[in-house]
Amino acid sequence: MHDDRSTTIADLKQTVKAYCDARDWDQFHDAKELAMSITIESAELLALFRFKSRADMQRMFETPGPREKICGELSDVLFAALRFAQLYDIDIADAFCRKMKENELKYPVEKARGSNKKYDEL
Repeated sequence: MHDDRSTTIADLKQTVKAYCDARDWDQFHDAKELAMSITIESAELLALFRFKSRADMQRMFETPGPREKICGELSDVLFAALRFAQLYDIDIADAFCRKMKENELKYPVEKARGSNKKYDEL
């Protein structure tokens, strides 16, 4: 496991690979299963906030037990995304940077600032 704050995405992908290799999980991980895992884990994260007010959510982040549950579910989402990237040789940092450039064009500051409208509604 990595404790160092300078851990890279490549380090995390290697950690995920080693973890899954040790458990012989390649047979269970394909694009469909991992995409489903990302969705399922995201839903588990979302479920923590169901029926919560903004004040309730703020308290969750300030309280160790609930905060740890949030961190755990978010980590499960990241695990599935990293495993997907690791298995299919996706440079997720590069893909993220390219997507952010696309988003900059879709959501220019002068149109999108303070708005929650989708790019085709701006």
